[in-house]
Amino acid sequence: MEKAKADDTVKVHYTGKFEDGTVFDSSAGRDPLEFTLGKRMVIPGFEAAALGMSPGETKTVNIPAEEAYGPRREEMVMEVARASMPPDIQPEVGQILQIGQSQDQMLQVMVAQVTEESVVLDANHPLAGMDLVFEIELVEIVEAGPA
Repeated sequence: MEKAKADDTVKVHYTGKFEDGTVFDSSAGRDPLEFTLGKRMVIPGFEAAALGMSPGETKTVNIPAEEAYGPRREEMVMEVARASMPPDIQPEVGQILQIGQSQDQMLQVMVAQVTEESVVLDANHPLAGMDLVFEIELVEIVEAGPA
């Protein structure tokens, strides 16, 4: 039976859970996720799990933070003076903002804390530092990569 290999384009259904079983994302009720193996289109642990699977096969994998969204990095948390925020933005905890690093690069940050004097912005991925569990079903190998 055909097995998924590097450079194959595949479609998978998945359910992502935290270690306590809480679901944080799923393709249920949606089209399967399509990506090409070896192109870094998904987190490394997810890609590694799909390698070698056959269409119709399912598996559950535990993906440590290092193979998911990486460790949480405190240097990606910054405190800025409230006065330096654009006047049309009223920051609220949990709000997602985009800040410019340069003219071509925008960084997505989450408002982590708001005081009268400052706003704490967190540029870590919301799942950084977390070990994740994925249930994966390889639906099909859409296109085989070069042999």
